[in-house]
Amino acid sequence: MTLLGRHAILASSAFLFLFVVLFTFRPVFKLPEHPYQASRPTPDTCHRCSAPRKNIWADLSEGEADELLEYLYSGPNDLNLTRSEKATAWDNHVAFVEVLPPNKTDAIKYLEGTDAPPARWARISVNNGSTEQAGIYQYMVGPLPTTQETIIQPLLYCYNSGRHYVRNPLPNMEDITEWFAATGEELSDIMDDLIPGVRNPSNLPDAPPLMGVTRPAVFNDDGVVVSWAQVHGPGVRFDAWSLNPQGIYCKFEIAGRDKSQWKITQWYYNGEFYNSTQDFRQAWKEPGFKKLPPNHDGKWTAAQPDQQGLASRAEAGPVMVQPAGGRFAVDEREKFVSWMGFEFYLSTMQATALSLWDIKFRGDRVIYEITLQEAFAHYAGADPMQAGMIWLDTLFGMGFNMYELVPGYDCPPYATYLSTSFQQKDKTVFRNNSICIFEYTADHPLQRHTTPRQTTISRNTYLVVRSVSTVGNYDYTIDYQFYLDGTIEVKLRASGYIFGAYHPQNSKAKRDILQYTYGYQVHDQVATSMHDHGISFKADVDVAGSANSMVKLDIAPYTHQYDFDSDPRNTMRLKQSTLEKEQGFNWPPNANAMYIILNNDTTNSWGEKRGYRITPGTGMGIPPHLTVKDSTAMGNAAKWSDKDLWVLRQKDGERRGASEYNAMEPLDPLIDFSKMVDDEGIVQEDLVVYFTLGTHHISHSGDIPNTLMHTSATSVIFTPHNFHDRDPSRESAQGVRLDLNGAGKGANVTYFGARYEKGVKLDLVSLPISHGKNCQRVRSREC
Repeated sequence: MTLLGRHAILASSAFLFLFVVLFTFRPVFKLPEHPYQASRPTPDTCHRCSAPRKNIWADLSEGEADELLEYLYSGPNDLNLTRSEKATAWDNHVAFVEVLPPNKTDAIKYLEGTDAPPARWARISVNNGSTEQAGIYQYMVGPLPTTQETIIQPLLYCYNSGRHYVRNPLPNMEDITEWFAATGEELSDIMDDLIPGVRNPSNLPDAPPLMGVTRPAVFNDDGVVVSWAQVHGPGVRFDAWSLNPQGIYCKFEIAGRDKSQWKITQWYYNGEFYNSTQDFRQAWKEPGFKKLPPNHDGKWTAAQPDQQGLASRAEAGPVMVQPAGGRFAVDEREKFVSWMGFEFYLSTMQATALSLWDIKFRGDRVIYEITLQEAFAHYAGADPMQAGMIWLDTLFGMGFNMYELVPGYDCPPYATYLSTSFQQKDKTVFRNNSICIFEYTADHPLQRHTTPRQTTISRNTYLVVRSVSTVGNYDYTIDYQFYLDGTIEVKLRASGYIFGAYHPQNSKAKRDILQYTYGYQVHDQVATSMHDHGISFKADVDVAGSANSMVKLDIAPYTHQYDFDSDPRNTMRLKQSTLEKEQGFNWPPNANAMYIILNNDTTNSWGEKRGYRITPGTGMGIPPHLTVKDSTAMGNAAKWSDKDLWVLRQKDGERRGASEYNAMEPLDPLIDFSKMVDDEGIVQEDLVVYFTLGTHHISHSGDIPNTLMHTSATSVIFTPHNFHDRDPSRESAQGVRLDLNGAGKGANVTYFGARYEKGVKLDLVSLPISHGKNCQRVRSREC
């Protein structure tokens, strides 16, 4: 097998590669580029509003990034940089640059008008290849714009490892590709025999199988990286590769940068281990060698709806429309949003996607920051791939992989769409229309009540800020939803291709699957593998000020002798306790407790302390945490996943609960979350809540071809708890009151807020219609 031959085996593990070359499938397989990803957005405009202050969290503009890069390349420094287009694996080059968000301490002074905007700093990530042990190094540069006062220094303060770098076992992507290709050359006759006909029947007839690599880049004591890999078929369209395992596994060792020293130490096939390639070949030559049937792709993996369907599908379905325009306001230049008493800013980061800042409701800041921290998928199974497979998705870039949203399908056609940009390898990459903002009305009222004489109903309209991050085989739709009563919901839905396991029918290995069940058979040679999804978010909650406490309000059984009863009564009561120290906890069974962030120094008009309650939201069920105890594969990279919720004291040096580079050295990560929980007091302090969304994904036949979003949605809501004197939505909800005049006499109707009194005319662009085969812009009226 040669690299360009029909059986080249390609590596695709993000854990072994640099952040800037993680997107292996695109360059290696030459997939078509996502439309519009490199085009420039339209000029910034303001939609009916102006932000009260500058967005101090906004990412670097193209001009800022260009000026910073020129400073790095031309100014005197110790980075020894080579421009990306000229850099080799043995050079140092800039992987990406982005803004380094200001410390909260400085930001609050500016937001409250007591200080100037905090100095602007950048974070730069450098791929250091000039030394024998390559690494990825983090620096901070500022103040910006660059002057004689600008400095470059290691970015240390936000990493509790004491390091600003991780080792990189594979600085040159081509090395692993060529090495696996050489291995494939040695085994071409075996692969021809074991997986005949595993081809891509599309426009790449010679598309090879590919090798998927499982575990993170864990260095052993000798500095050697050991991992398992599995052969996959490429899939008809390259999208279903994760459903095409072929049941062939190898264990390999990467020692240093000289690929002549790398080696494959084991093969695993049909329940048997072979201690060398030679042993595998010798066994294959034996007359009694039992072969597994190959796993073939086909129509069964196609994500799009079937061409032929039910007759009723030919009729247009209901749609949501907005004839009168939006009621929210957006300052697109500052990424500032205002709606029904809510105000907040938006920003994006390469690793963690969309963040919300300075969220206010009716003039009160309730949350300073909501930011995604990390997303993992942790698998279990009976083969070397599934048993050790984990993915830590921020390493892929959950922000960089936010692509254009499709009006009428991802979001309503009437939504407002915002574009984002990221700086990688000395260039600015634009993602047009990668965020959508829209109002929506739920299929149920916000409130209703009926008496013999009167009925009142309020419409449940809410605001959604949405983005989609496509990471490998999964698409994560992330919503931030705002309700008229001041409630804020963080919601996640997942869809895409599951990571299938080879189902070894009538083989020795099948006995293990029968004895230890990990999933179900879903196709001829494909089984599912149980796995946990966990997505961590940080919420820096400021309830009527930054000095807050967290209380647990137990709903407890209670036996009491009342004065008015002759015997003790079995009943229930509330029992409130204050959490004194930093800690983690889980959602209680039977929902018999509430967790509330209170401000002990403020009360509403009735003397009750103002607060916000944290609770599971409107998703499929209670968000879970990681099932696995002391995960062998994940090490210390995601200790936040041990509990559903954590409450910590805010520190400027604890910017995140994880680093995207934790995946590179999970046993000694840049940020170890467990070190952040250090028993500090949290009564009337500035508090941060880390919470986990996700699912125990027990995949089944309904996940073929793709997981459905209504079965994979989880959410957490922050809802007012005695924060106001009464329900504030009474001032913002549209509703109706029917005063009944008795049987058969009709009713007097009173409307509250605007309503449609006449018919409306809609442009076709307002509906999710066909856009035409040659349409270049899905939002264009000409289409």
